[in-house]
Amino acid sequence: MLNMLPCTCVKDIINTQHPTGKAPDVHERGRINLMSHNLSVPSFDALLYEKRNSIAYVTLNRPEVMNALNQKAIAELRAAFEDAQDDPQIRGVIITGAGNRAFIAGADISELAKATPIEAERQTRAGQALLDLVEHLGKPVIAAVNGLALGGGCETALACTIRLASPGAKFGQPEIRLGLIPGFGGTQRLPRLVGKGVALQLILTGEMVSAEEAYRIGLVNEVVEAGSLIARAEAILAQIAANAPLAVAYAMNAVNLGLNAALPEGLALEGKLFALCAATEDMKEGTTAFLEKRPPKFQGR
Repeated sequence: MLNMLPCTCVKDIINTQHPTGKAPDVHERGRINLMSHNLSVPSFDALLYEKRNSIAYVTLNRPEVMNALNQKAIAELRAAFEDAQDDPQIRGVIITGAGNRAFIAGADISELAKATPIEAERQTRAGQALLDLVEHLGKPVIAAVNGLALGGGCETALACTIRLASPGAKFGQPEIRLGLIPGFGGTQRLPRLVGKGVALQLILTGEMVSAEEAYRIGLVNEVVEAGSLIARAEAILAQIAANAPLAVAYAMNAVNLGLNAALPEGLALEGKLFALCAATEDMKEGTTAFLEKRPPKFQGR
């Protein structure tokens, strides 16, 4: 699969022959146009899951509780993203929320309020593991934020590759008002995205920000009219899908892992992945097509 690297040390990547350590397997499973597509999808209760035209659509479907995340929803989200990751025909994922009020309004407080410290740690680890999968899927994930994105909902958006928001969307980390701190990666991803000072203000006050303010501080990429949110996400994924699949995965690797490394390590990783791209058939096709003034036909190998 074209998954992101599970290890956390950039030096380990630089010293390997291939980011996954299994170059033939990665190239074999990346043959986007040559493998048959299994149209069957898992069945879920807390979410809707559909695959169309190389895109997996994940919709949190608990509108009665504003799509709050409980343990079952987290487990089902993980299963859906694992399926999207394993399907070689899927080139990107769009995640959104059912209804027009919330993307994900945070954790299910009725469940969280009863948790013992041991259960709370288990829940936060499960949420962190899910969002680590989302961030390192090896395929772009776009959050189509169509309402409240609070707590775990904001953290879910933070883990996505690109964030689009409708004008009525709101973002926040209100855990502090419950005597808690963000537990699904908010204390780590938010500062990396918007800077330490802004992140601390949002985390320590628990205040919500509008879609426009989220755009101003760099939390979202674009503000899009609600009716065009999914269409815009599809258009972005189509642009990305027109490029070489392995290069897309390697570029995401370079950015995600490089952010956690010193600049020299990050540059060494970039150079290694650049060299790996040069060994692919897609690189030969891309450069040849450029010289021949024709569109490239990438095969993901």
